Amino acid sequence: MRIVFMGTPDFAVPSLKALVEAGHEVCGVFTQPDKPKNRGMKLQATPVKEYALSAGLPVFQPAKMRDGEALEILRALKPDLIAVAAYGKLLPVDILELPRLGCVNVHSSLLPKYRGAAPINWAILNGEDETGVTIMYMAEGMDTGDILAQAKTPIDINENAAQLFARLADMGARLLVDTVAGLEAGKIKPIPQDSAKATHAPMLSKEQSPLDWTRTARQLHDQVRGLYPWPAAAAVMDGIRCKVLRTALTEETTGSIPGTVLQADKKGLRVACGDGGVLDILELQPDGKKAMAAPAFLLGHPVAPGTTLTKQE
Repeated sequence: MRIVFMGTPDFAVPSLKALVEAGHEVCGVFTQPDKPKNRGMKLQATPVKEYALSAGLPVFQPAKMRDGEALEILRALKPDLIAVAAYGKLLPVDILELPRLGCVNVHSSLLPKYRGAAPINWAILNGEDETGVTIMYMAEGMDTGDILAQAKTPIDINENAAQLFARLADMGARLLVDTVAGLEAGKIKPIPQDSAKATHAPMLSKEQSPLDWTRTARQLHDQVRGLYPWPAAAAVMDGIRCKVLRTALTEETTGSIPGTVLQADKKGLRVACGDGGVLDILELQPDGKKAMAAPAFLLGHPVAPGTTLTKQE
């Protein structure tokens, strides 16, 4: 099948690669324009562009999708299908209606749950024990199109957003290839979403980072997992703001005030939580420094047991 692929970050690369390896004619790859990064502010290609160039695929990076340039390119390419995975741009109606078989999107949730920009993070933040990927027809609304296929997977209680991101990227790639084959054979019947069951997954912000120790141990653990690697959960230890990168739930209970440091030594760092539970902090990253295990941090920044940590805005 003649396919145009649209995507930008690492999440989209497995889907593009899977289409190529399945033997489809990927006649064009659309991705976001190169952006300056790091201290030197040198322009850096997107992960999708890097893979596309390595595979000898033509790359297009229009700054806008509504000024007619992208439409003209697509008309010249004459795709049977446009496949999208985390492109980062909304497609106007004239593009959605252009391909013979329409435009399909790889979305990292079980729609209609978690429509929006950060479905993987919010599934973890909300303590979900299951998520998945959805292949859907694209429509004008945000993730509102008819469902073509879904695949489910459990979320491990210690799995962070980066780990789940990688798993769902691979799942989405496999499901996309199967769905494209089904569409080509005319074997897939689209299923409208039940918008009454829709939930939303807005963009993350640094305002979500501070750990509020009055919350339950499970909620705090989910916050650490769901905000990894960005914006990352945060706490102040020994007067130093630290990203909290990894935690573990314990079976220990306490009657101590939430935020009380119960243990801070070479064996670890444990803090009382709002439900009487205890959270084990395993890995920290002080501002401006590298990530380190909690005992290593405590060697240079001792925190006395009995100290009460508070939420730092």
